[in-house]
Amino acid sequence: MTTILVTGGTGTLGRQVADRLRAGGQDVRVLSRRSRPYAVDLRDGRGLDAAVEGVDAIVHCASTPRGGDDTAAGHLIEAAHRAGVPHLVYVSIVGVDQLPLGYYRIKRRVERMMEQSEVGWTILRTTQFHDLVLRILAAAARMPVMPLPSGVRMQPVGSGEVADRLAGLALSRPAGRVPDMGGPEIRAFHELARAYLRATGKKRPLMPIRLAGKAYAGYRNGDHLNPERAVGKATFEEFLAERFSRPE
Repeated sequence: MTTILVTGGTGTLGRQVADRLRAGGQDVRVLSRRSRPYAVDLRDGRGLDAAVEGVDAIVHCASTPRGGDDTAAGHLIEAAHRAGVPHLVYVSIVGVDQLPLGYYRIKRRVERMMEQSEVGWTILRTTQFHDLVLRILAAAARMPVMPLPSGVRMQPVGSGEVADRLAGLALSRPAGRVPDMGGPEIRAFHELARAYLRATGKKRPLMPIRLAGKAYAGYRNGDHLNPERAVGKATFEEFLAERFSRPE
């Protein structure tokens, strides 16, 4: 039996990674700030040595746009090196080396930290999850008119499909930077918004907004997309149909 530590193991992605590994018969340790017995705040690293001791691989899903991912990754890499962990798997984002966003810059910094470490590593970049697009649209739909960035397209991918890929990578040898994983379709943001309104039965007029700045220009340019790696299966409409058909 292989022992695998999943950071952020109670989050959208990490929970699914842990479930898939358990279903495959692996011994899974879930690390999050409140999940005992491995309740660890990666930003200070206290208790991390006990969490990584004896594990065969780490899948690093913990992340926050509020900052500190590089500090957290530094503690994790150092603890993995001290414990002799042979493999660290990291999930990153398509476009982190192109889009001038603070969160993306930190994600790219974490990639470089992995690449320069003495721990065997695998990095998978993905496009945005269906779940994230849904959260953005649901927030916009709280207003009488839905404001949407004009000229922006998205390539959402199923978080469950990404979890499948990460679980497989964790059970393999370190592979370096593996091919990106993108959703099956590249869709204009207003098309995704209309799909959301149909699925929820809401009625909102859409208001396209042209934003300024280099980051928005990068989104209009498609720096966050990878059409050559449209390997995901589930479309956004299929994701919505499953999500909103569930009983309350």
